[in-house]
Amino acid sequence: MAGPVHYELYIRKTAPSPWALMQATENRQQAIEAAEELLRDKHAVAVRVTKETLDPDTMEFNSVTVLTRGAPEAPRKRVVDQADRPNCMTPADLYTPHARDLLGRVLEDWLMRNGVTPFELLHRPDLVERLEASGVEVQHAIQKIAIPESQATGQPVHELIRHYQRLVEQAMERVMTAGRKGTFPDLANRSLADVAHRLAGTADRAFVMGGVIAGALVGVRGARGRLDRLMDLADRAPMEGAPRALVMVGIEQILVELLAARTGLAEILGPALDQGGSLAAVVRMVAPREIDALIAHDPRMALLMPAVDGAAARLGQRLDAGEYPILAASLARMVLRELQGPRRLRPADAPGEIDILRTLAMSLTATAGRLLTLEEVQNAFIERSKSLVTADFVQSYVVSCETVLCEAEQLTRLCENVTGAANKRSAARWLAACVTSLRFESEMRGAGPTAARKLQILAQLQRSVRAAALSDHDTEQIGGAIGVVGGTIEAEAKLTTQLARAPAPIPQKLSALLRLAAGETAPFGPAADRAKAEAIRMFRAPEARASLSASPETLVPLKTLMRAAGLAA
Repeated sequence: MAGPVHYELYIRKTAPSPWALMQATENRQQAIEAAEELLRDKHAVAVRVTKETLDPDTMEFNSVTVLTRGAPEAPRKRVVDQADRPNCMTPADLYTPHARDLLGRVLEDWLMRNGVTPFELLHRPDLVERLEASGVEVQHAIQKIAIPESQATGQPVHELIRHYQRLVEQAMERVMTAGRKGTFPDLANRSLADVAHRLAGTADRAFVMGGVIAGALVGVRGARGRLDRLMDLADRAPMEGAPRALVMVGIEQILVELLAARTGLAEILGPALDQGGSLAAVVRMVAPREIDALIAHDPRMALLMPAVDGAAARLGQRLDAGEYPILAASLARMVLRELQGPRRLRPADAPGEIDILRTLAMSLTATAGRLLTLEEVQNAFIERSKSLVTADFVQSYVVSCETVLCEAEQLTRLCENVTGAANKRSAARWLAACVTSLRFESEMRGAGPTAARKLQILAQLQRSVRAAALSDHDTEQIGGAIGVVGGTIEAEAKLTTQLARAPAPIPQKLSALLRLAAGETAPFGPAADRAKAEAIRMFRAPEARASLSASPETLVPLKTLMRAAGLAA
């Protein structure tokens, strides 16, 4: 009898036959050798050895495959469940959001050529006649739907094709019959509000109102013009109640499909916008009130947030008023998908990509709770930050820098703007490699500004690193490397010694030394430590005590610096 851990050998004598247990043993090597011998002697076409471990709690064996050799198993046909049936059974099923989305994908080219949406196709007799006369378009679309569905459910593909052919014929006939009978009222002679009031309570009110709204778009080309016409219809809708909801729901369904198309969105917001500008414009359109408040707080945001005007501004006002909630949620999700996708926001401008990403982060955070949760926003920017710490992006980000100091400053800014612990670590590694390089030290020690100016620059860089919210280890490593370079520069210039020996009043010399020690004019490290030691020595000198005692008011401005330098509580 096999123990708590044993090995089982299974074989298949022929390719289509099922696995059969050959033996069970507690010796792993014995099971493997027996399997290879059976395969070598052609007693089986395939062998498999599994490790079986007894779970003392459940008294069941957990199986792990150790070895598989021989002919692969033939794919098994999926057994069709009696509950399996086509996804769409009646023409009404084609009007659901999921079905319209699928129609939009399989008929994408035809819809784009005709400049319409799936919702319009399902409600306009002229479009149905045009599609029917197009020849193979319908047949190809049915095949694109039926074949994947057959593979997923196991239903015969030919039966699915015949089913969807009948379904499409019924749906087309329904729309064309409605057109011939004049079921869709013409708004040329009747007001939209009157039509909505008359349709309220009828059985086919949604279908008829959809035909009325789609018919109002006949002859209007271009996404911007179509959006303008839809906003005109919204202005003419009844003021309240079920009739208003009937109109607004139909308009919203077309808007969702119109703005879901990348080309349509680009035309509405402006074809000159890049990916980042387009996303910023969408956020401004969806949440104009929040964006205006941010711009009022920080006017610089107005330079990065594209203006939204015309029909898009009219739509934004309605979205801000709480109308079209499905459209608002759809646009917000689209922004998140694009942020998590691989496309660059500003392909030719890496620093500009950081700027627009920061703007989007502030904008979406301001709208969190109304459109998206704060967690969703944070996760999207963590995912986007992964693309900001890749070698390709970092190279393009610092390619314009002529000095290594410029690279260090740019990389520090990158550390500030990425989010997520792993992304922060990756950005910190790029910065650490820069400030610990021989090139950085050589350039900072070379000709150029005075030693005092170099120390001031390094102190500012060190403060920026501390403000970048890196881990304690990375902050200490990078800040320490900057401090070592600063200490070398200070030692070569003997700046602390010169300040101590300068023919200047003692309070003035103490002020300069304390600024060095406090990290204001020199980075923390050897330079600050030497300045601190010199300031302590000077404080202990009898002449300094006498000078400060004679003028106590000169000690007041020094107290803050002393606390910053760690010389006072």
